[in-house]
Amino acid sequence: MAASSNSSLSGSSVSSDAEEYQPPIWKSYLYQLQQEAPRPKRIICPREVENRPKYYGREFHGIISREQADEILAGVEGAYILRESQRQPGCYTLALRFGNQTLNYRLFYDGKHFVGEKRFESIHDLVTDGLITLYIETKASEYISKMTTNPIYEHIGYATLLREKVSRRLSRTKNESRKASVTSEENPVEKITSLVRRAALTQNDNHFNYEKAHNFKVHTFRGPHWCEYCANFMWGLIAQGVRCSDCGLNVHKQCSKYVPNDCQPDLKRIKRVYCCDLTTLVKAHNTQRPMVVDSCIREIEARGLKSEGLYRVSGFTEHIEDVKMAFDRDGDKADISASIYPDINIIAGALKLYFRDLPIPVITYDTYSKFIEAAKISNPDERLEAIHEVLMLLPAAHYETLRYLMIHLKKVTLHEKENFMNAENLGIVFGPTLMRPPEDSTLATLNDMRYQKLIVQILIENEDVLF
Repeated sequence: MAASSNSSLSGSSVSSDAEEYQPPIWKSYLYQLQQEAPRPKRIICPREVENRPKYYGREFHGIISREQADEILAGVEGAYILRESQRQPGCYTLALRFGNQTLNYRLFYDGKHFVGEKRFESIHDLVTDGLITLYIETKASEYISKMTTNPIYEHIGYATLLREKVSRRLSRTKNESRKASVTSEENPVEKITSLVRRAALTQNDNHFNYEKAHNFKVHTFRGPHWCEYCANFMWGLIAQGVRCSDCGLNVHKQCSKYVPNDCQPDLKRIKRVYCCDLTTLVKAHNTQRPMVVDSCIREIEARGLKSEGLYRVSGFTEHIEDVKMAFDRDGDKADISASIYPDINIIAGALKLYFRDLPIPVITYDTYSKFIEAAKISNPDERLEAIHEVLMLLPAAHYETLRYLMIHLKKVTLHEKENFMNAENLGIVFGPTLMRPPEDSTLATLNDMRYQKLIVQILIENEDVLF
């Protein structure tokens, strides 16, 4: 089973250029250890136990001592029972035989069984997973501690395993021969791993190389899976590792600490445009800025720069929500033209809503206090220098989006005679839209409002110097 799993994984790359391709070496040692781990053996209580909790089975032996549990389990590796504590009635213990000794674990139930972070549907699964973990950590503790020292992550040439959706992200001329190579195989690869996507996108000449951390979440893998950082098997029954919810990278939890901030989000995993992290969105769509920003600004500059009260006058909320749903549904294909939305305030409102809905504001939480402190500097030249230094701390995608917006708002102020919107007025509108305090405090927001306004005003008036 180990051999077939390894071969299916390592055989998943096809290339027309042997010099570029290096087949992955999936390491089977930990998989073999999992296969060798003791199997759980439930020791049934020979008598009917009164007051047995309904979520335990006949492996429950009632109130017995540790010594009695040790006698019941003696000599049977992997054997287990459940017991009620003599010292603390109402508290339950898993007694498990491993390594010629009886191990006792405090057992909990909240709809699922657990002794630590992992939660299981059954005691049998809990014990199975525990025995695997104990066995592997006993046999391979030194090996596990060194897993991250020689990762495959940066060295394996996966870039040539491409199929339709991935190849669209690459230069057409560069990859025609590679597409032919892949589609001509007898058994074309149906699943593109996140490593393949990452390697493919790094070769894309049009790719905007913004740094983005992976969004790792604990994941339960069905069937054997190998870590895409260290190439070792991810052991256990559940929660064997973590998966990036944006790009699908699968790694050990301990390996996730060493993975570079090079997440390449997969469009299939990005469910919407609004309320999506800014860097995640632009990397998924391979754009410099969020398409909402480009589309709305393009439309406003085409027909709305002279509109009185631009950005101050509100459009109808339901129409703004319609625009939001159009972007969420159609992405850059969303139609926001005058024939659909003749009131330019609807488009302006949709742009402001996009910025308000960002989980991390354009001016990020990390830089918020630094911007506020810079705004408090009384000397104009020193204040401008301080603001410029903080701008350099913004993530690249946030910086580029803010730069583009400030250039646009500067254009808005050039039509002040018609639209009555100068830099100060725009600062009042966009201050709380572009920057929010990290703590959700109404008092802090009120205290900082004048500085928020001032920051945006200064950015607009000095966009040619600051960016």
